[in-house]
Amino acid sequence: MAKHPSIPFVVPFVLFMAFLVLDGSWGIPETYHLLLRVVVVGGAILYFSRHLLSFQFTRPALSVAVGILVFAMWIAPDYLFPGYRNHWLFQNAITGTLKVSLSAEALRDPAALALRSLRAVLIVPIVEELFWRGWLMRWLISPDFEKVAPGAYGRQAFWLTALLFASVHGPYWDVGLACGAIYNGWMVRTKNWNDLILTHAVTNGCLCAFVIITGRWEYWM
Repeated sequence: MAKHPSIPFVVPFVLFMAFLVLDGSWGIPETYHLLLRVVVVGGAILYFSRHLLSFQFTRPALSVAVGILVFAMWIAPDYLFPGYRNHWLFQNAITGTLKVSLSAEALRDPAALALRSLRAVLIVPIVEELFWRGWLMRWLISPDFEKVAPGAYGRQAFWLTALLFASVHGPYWDVGLACGAIYNGWMVRTKNWNDLILTHAVTNGCLCAFVIITGRWEYWM
């Protein structure tokens, strides 16, 4: 069991982000790299964070509905306004540019697609929700975050968490900000990060299905 209370919330996220930063520098086949990310980060979740996870949801049906809503919101601007994402506000030296995270070879590999989807649906929701809404939103209210109830509202903590969440979504920062605010609000409402994990998993699952069916690989940054 981790001794420092922040470790179960932070360590899996840090490992996940480290893989993103070091992406492409491993010199191993891409499918094996995807598998390594799932195994290492998944192992960290099991070792450090499994005691934080349960299938006890406060509002499961609404959590699923919110996840679907966020998915629709994520893709809506590009469909309502063709060329929307090409504006300099979204693609620039700070936010980066749209790019596909997988090579053309990996996009033809069912194993790579399955691992990329597995990461998005199972790994990402856990590491991100434990970090952003299980830990950071509470820590910003008080560094002694264990004394802050899950889902406690503080205006500065709420919006700073949403802004930081948006900042890691590159050219999709606008929908990332809206998504962060919705997820934060749902955390305030449910007081349960397991509900948020379910919501996030539904959003990512819908997006994975959409990407694979339509070939809009740019959504997989």
